[in-house]
Amino acid sequence: VQLVESGGGLVQPGGSLSLSCAASGFTVSRYAMSWYRQAPGKERELVASISSAGGSTKYADSVKGRFTISRDNAKNTVYLQMNSLKPEDTAVYYCNGHYRFLSREYDYWGQGTQVTVSS
Repeated sequence: VQLVESGGGLVQPGGSLSLSCAASGFTVSRYAMSWYRQAPGKERELVASISSAGGSTKYADSVKGRFTISRDNAKNTVYLQMNSLKPEDTAVYYCNGHYRFLSREYDYWGQGTQVTVSS
């Protein structure tokens, strides 16, 4: 099982980035998939999530209207489109896959990708 994030980098305030999270070893459409981020000296926080069934989405208040999470089942990949980036969006972004049914629970993490918003 593996989650591999890509797409991070350095961007100016107001710019955009698109993160990708490619999964192997499990099917993303059967898992709740999420993006978290962790800034230096801060706790990891949930940024956005997409449910397994139906694909409903949720966002942190700080990114609503600017970030969009999506999923491509054919590519087994989850995306995070980030627009109107702010310096406070600077963090390491992690992809997470979570499955829970009855007594079974699985939780997978990627290695993270750095996003830096700076002029």
